[in-house]
Amino acid sequence: MACPFLREPVDVEAAILRRNLREERLLRPRLDILSFPDNFLHERYRFSAQSIIYLDHLLSPHVNCQTHRGHALSSIQIICVALRFFANGSFLYNVGDAEHISKATVCRSVRNVTLALKRFLYTFVMFPSHRPIRTIKEEFYRIADFPGVIGCIDGTHIPIKAPSVNEGDYVNRKSFHSINVQVVCDARNIITQVEAKWPGSVHDTRIFRESNLSTRFARGEFDGHVLGDRGYPCQPCLLTPYADPVPGPQQRYNLAHMRTRARVENTFGILKARFQCLQMLRVTPERACDIIIACVVLHNIAILRGENCPPAVADEQHINPNHAMVYVQGMDINHVLWIQDGRVVRERLCQNHFV
Repeated sequence: MACPFLREPVDVEAAILRRNLREERLLRPRLDILSFPDNFLHERYRFSAQSIIYLDHLLSPHVNCQTHRGHALSSIQIICVALRFFANGSFLYNVGDAEHISKATVCRSVRNVTLALKRFLYTFVMFPSHRPIRTIKEEFYRIADFPGVIGCIDGTHIPIKAPSVNEGDYVNRKSFHSINVQVVCDARNIITQVEAKWPGSVHDTRIFRESNLSTRFARGEFDGHVLGDRGYPCQPCLLTPYADPVPGPQQRYNLAHMRTRARVENTFGILKARFQCLQMLRVTPERACDIIIACVVLHNIAILRGENCPPAVADEQHINPNHAMVYVQGMDINHVLWIQDGRVVRERLCQNHFV
């Protein structure tokens, strides 16, 4: 019979060894992100090293990891994880594999950076601009000699996965689930106003009519007008093209209108090319709206800091003249009179400037 005292040291040593193996953490090496050249960073994060440092100074108070555990992500690493998700729109585990972190960490980083960027919406997105209105009008006028323009407006659909609540509200006229996003931009492709809260089934006209921008125009806050397509009713503040222009001033008006309003289509192309996540958001509608706002803020920061624009993909046209008529019939008398006034303004402008 073996003596138990001879086995005890061996058993204790084995137990210690097993415990150490269980507690050992697999820590994959973290990338020194700012050590890479700008072309590498721009391809993966859409920003240069200096702009990433700028974002870190801006967002670090709101995204710093509050933990006493070792090997926590730095604020720059958290921001770059979110930027990589915004830039390529991949699944979270793919971003985690590329950044050497877990899927859960990617999810937390994206959420924290998204909410931090939302704080700066009215800092970087301001209508009509941070610059004088006269400068904005001059920049638009240089495009196609269309006077008095302080913005171009349009809506675009950002696809989302089918939500579990009110699923039918998010099916748009092209039969996929989306968020209908209204954007106003200036001549430099800077987004000056955004509405990202409406389901895909809601028409552009309703989004504008219920927006704060429409209320401010009605109060006469702005000296100028925005250009929209025929999906909108013609109003004094929102000029649309003629449905059936006759040769002469009306055709010249339409041509100048089309060339000027193309700036908002170009802005959509740049935004979606820069942030591929907007091709399909696999999150709830509420979180999708937050991510859209975050990408708009980043888009403006990128333009203001002179970041390279990715190849822009032209956004689809949203022109359907019948839509406006449906909404006009449902309006009260004040809205109908406002539309009539808009046609008067359009005709006066056409005869005075495009003869």
